Amino acid sequence: MNRDIIATVPEELIISGTILYGDEFEPIEGYLCIKDDMIKEVGTDARVDAHITGLVAPCFVNAHTHIGDSVLKDPPVSDLDSLVKPPHGLKHRVLNNTPENVLKDAMGRTLEDMVLSGTCMFCDFREGGIKGASILSELLGTFKNITGMVIGRPGMPDGLIPGELDELLGIGSGLGFSGVNDIPHHILEEAVHTAHDAGKLFAIHAGEKDTSDIPEAIGLKPDFIVHMTYAGDAHLKDLADAHIPAVVCPRSNFMTGVGSPQRPPIQKMLDMGITIGIGTDNVMLNSVNMFSEMEFLSKVYRLDDRQVFKLCTLNGAKILGTDEDIGSIVDGKQATIMVLDDESPNLSNSSDPVASLVRRGRPDDIKAIINGGIIHGK
Repeated sequence: MNRDIIATVPEELIISGTILYGDEFEPIEGYLCIKDDMIKEVGTDARVDAHITGLVAPCFVNAHTHIGDSVLKDPPVSDLDSLVKPPHGLKHRVLNNTPENVLKDAMGRTLEDMVLSGTCMFCDFREGGIKGASILSELLGTFKNITGMVIGRPGMPDGLIPGELDELLGIGSGLGFSGVNDIPHHILEEAVHTAHDAGKLFAIHAGEKDTSDIPEAIGLKPDFIVHMTYAGDAHLKDLADAHIPAVVCPRSNFMTGVGSPQRPPIQKMLDMGITIGIGTDNVMLNSVNMFSEMEFLSKVYRLDDRQVFKLCTLNGAKILGTDEDIGSIVDGKQATIMVLDDESPNLSNSSDPVASLVRRGRPDDIKAIINGGIIHGK
């Protein structure tokens, strides 16, 4: 995609081709009409005079990131705790010693990478306390074509500054913690109540390297739990019974040595009715490219291709509470859409557009991205 061609969406934009329509992403031949940044009409007449043609799909929702790590993209391969455990893991040492302007520039480049690879919304667990959350929130104010949900956390894992939780909630969309083994229980309980009283999200990591933190994390009744890599059948039943969604990060788990084709147990979660979203996790471990995440889920975990695409779009929106607005192509939803070149050397000769998109799609197949009233295109 040519990064230089950016335009405002015209008063009426017509897109035609193969449309992955509705919450089940059924391919239909037709068109959609966008007015005032909304999907106003979807029809089955493919003979319309369209501004853009191709394979039309909703943009991705990346449900778990740490984009502060954008300053550290080539860490040594090491164990999970050495890389990310607060407060002395490698990433925390790097974040604490990186000048603010350098950190902000690196995160801005990652946001641009998300936009160009088809992501319209992401949820970031932001380290660094009030200052860390403020930096990302201010940076997002300069991007009209991507929505970021900043999930902040206290600056120190074992103590709170008076009013810190309220200030974090005033900056972002909620509170997100590393895990129950890293934080005193009374702080976690206070954070849950404070976030929910403010009508905002509380989320936590659990089950990434073992099962020791899963029961207590479920007991906190968070809005979602990240990882659940080592969750067993009993844990999954408790999660399902509590109606708590999970966000899994398969590529990240492989990189840190805690994942496998059976971990996290994604198919078991789906079979038990647990809502699952997908995250790319730490930028220092993985790119924010959701196409790579889809290919990994399809080929390593052997999940159904349409299910994979749903995990990376609509399910993420459901978990973040935005599925009435984004996540699928339906009349009345916001226009957060990517149009791919189905005649590209990579995608041509396909008989199953969903399978091709999931298993082999790449950012360079994108012809145009429509989000926030802006078109990025070739």
